[in-house]
Amino acid sequence: MKSITSCFCLSKANMLQGSITTQFLLLRRLVINMNEVEALQSLFEQLSSSIIDDGRIHRKNGVIEFGEFVRTLNIFHPDTPQQDKIAFAFNLYDLRHTGYIEREELKDMVLATLRESELSLSEDDVEAIVDKTLQEADLNGDGKIDLEEWKKLVAKYPSLTKNMTLPHLREITLAFPNFVMETEVVDSELVC
Repeated sequence: MKSITSCFCLSKANMLQGSITTQFLLLRRLVINMNEVEALQSLFEQLSSSIIDDGRIHRKNGVIEFGEFVRTLNIFHPDTPQQDKIAFAFNLYDLRHTGYIEREELKDMVLATLRESELSLSEDDVEAIVDKTLQEADLNGDGKIDLEEWKKLVAKYPSLTKNMTLPHLREITLAFPNFVMETEVVDSELVC
């Protein structure tokens, strides 16, 4: 059984384009199982070859490697703990990476949400939304939202992270069944 496990780990490590140790640690932190990683590999290959066939997904400000693709989708998996989703959302909104969601970042989020929803509000209405949100979320009155304040806001308004779950990720192996590995190795048995 050990040789099957070792081969399986080596295959995964090569597939994820990194060292065995790094990739093993990556997989140990994922709620996505090995079969789902295989299915995501197929999806990634389709996406990455649609523009430039170099094993990356190209976007305006860089590229997405497969490991980053899996780690990001892992956050949206139905089995990912809510606290991980909350922390990820906080980091998304902390645009300047200061450890806080500041007033301008909050305003940028409101404007982006309005654009996405194809809604238009006056500058005064946008400012009122930002003011109201800060008034409610900024519990210590420092003019910004820290992670603990964000957690309390999400607890009060769970809809803030409702888009952080993609139920179909649990069924990704159904979309790409030919990549499901038939093995006796259970994900929890993987040891490299």
